[in-house]
Amino acid sequence: MSKSGYSAAIFPNFFKDLIKELQVDHKILLTCRPLANTIELLDLFQLPYTIIGKHYGRNQIKKICGFPLRIIQLYRFLRSKRIDVAISHSSFYSPPVAKLLGAHCMYLNDNEHAAGNRISFVFADWILVPEFLDTGKILRQWGKLNKIVKYPGLKEGIYLWRYDTLNSGKRNSGANPDKKTIYIRPEPLTAQYYKGQKNFMDDLIMGLQAHTRIVMLPRSAEQKAYYRNEKFKYIHIPEKSIELADIINQCDLFIGAGGTMTREAAVLGIPTISIYQDDLLDVDKYLIHQGCMLHLKSLTAEHILKHLGQSKNKPPNRILLQKGKSAYHLIKKRLLNCANTLDGD
Repeated sequence: MSKSGYSAAIFPNFFKDLIKELQVDHKILLTCRPLANTIELLDLFQLPYTIIGKHYGRNQIKKICGFPLRIIQLYRFLRSKRIDVAISHSSFYSPPVAKLLGAHCMYLNDNEHAAGNRISFVFADWILVPEFLDTGKILRQWGKLNKIVKYPGLKEGIYLWRYDTLNSGKRNSGANPDKKTIYIRPEPLTAQYYKGQKNFMDDLIMGLQAHTRIVMLPRSAEQKAYYRNEKFKYIHIPEKSIELADIINQCDLFIGAGGTMTREAAVLGIPTISIYQDDLLDVDKYLIHQGCMLHLKSLTAEHILKHLGQSKNKPPNRILLQKGKSAYHLIKKRLLNCANTLDGD
């Protein structure tokens, strides 16, 4: 009998290839909630999913009250589904729900500042983190040494290794070939760990929009509405989530206020500047140390225009992509070994 698992789709890019491979012989049940571009990406990748619960925004009281509610909602939905193995990345709900269901749980996270890790680490059977994340930080968040599995490289490499040749083709310079194209990812306002400023890039954007083609990648409907203001009339906001390949082929510079997309650009050789306002994660420090991206909390349009004139796209970081491929197969092997063990019970 085929075994079942469920994946909380916080990172659709991360799971899509794994899901497609495993669903050949196993039943995969995908759950998610409306957060950032999750639903749009799942539709883009044509992955079947079930929406359970909602996101509670930035309000900490709502987040705390909503946590047990979503656990109950997930448990009620999944209790009749015969779940054997649960896997998620950064879904704090997955490990406690798996425990209630009597299912094994593999929990991945690369953000040592996320408070929800404490609960997840307690209930997860395995805690998978990047090789360079400080073990002491995991232990301080209630993780146990015998649960920790360190995978090669970083999270983004686990799926980006399939994009290895995307930068080798002819680049499309966008709607206006006379202007450089800058992609900007704003700050993660609703994230529990983010304590930085709101809309702090306004002056930078205003100074750049007459000289460059700016593509804004909002994280929420609120941010999308904000950047549709008349003062930002020259920037472009995609109506829907766009393929990573399209970003790679058009982007001359990526400016990110933290998050996965910033690291994706850095790994794939796009000149990248992190303008994250809070304490850096170990994963970002690693990329900066590797020379994949810069971190500058304060930027001016003059600085960026000068940087654009000096920087150019590089090939993807082959070492990180090769490590990502190894990590992908490590995760897949662990999932299959767990499923096969259960199948033999």
